[in-house]
Amino acid sequence: MAKPGKNIEPRINNRRALHDFFIESKIECGIVLVGTEVKSLREGKAQLHDSFARIELGKLILHNCHIDPYTKSAIVYNHEPLRERILLVHKRELKKLANETSDRGVTLIPLAIYFKEGRAKLELAVARGKKQHDKRQTIKRKEIERDIRRAMTHRQ
Repeated sequence: MAKPGKNIEPRINNRRALHDFFIESKIECGIVLVGTEVKSLREGKAQLHDSFARIELGKLILHNCHIDPYTKSAIVYNHEPLRERILLVHKRELKKLANETSDRGVTLIPLAIYFKEGRAKLELAVARGKKQHDKRQTIKRKEIERDIRRAMTHRQ
């Protein structure tokens, strides 16, 4: 087990999330994992790009999160890569998430998986999908900001 207070890399990010969604709020939650999933996460072998969370029967469940099978384990003892994983949040946070996602077009998407004090954590976001013109505006704004920064560094 890791030393308390020490964060262990890697941090697995969902890079498509900021491109495809407007992030309204974020929450940190725990993940229920089996042993080989933890070992595979410590190697940084997971993908979040198509995953989402949903509240089902009073539980918060993560869908389509692909965690690669652990290569140094026997096939018999390995986990299923795309299984549904339960996310751990307090009851009041679950009610808050249920209220926020009751609107049409609002969903729960994972932003990152990381380790905090030896435990796997997931950063979950309440998000609203971007339309094509929103994506274009975001790209244009980032290019303008980059050009301004570049001009300021050349000026000095």
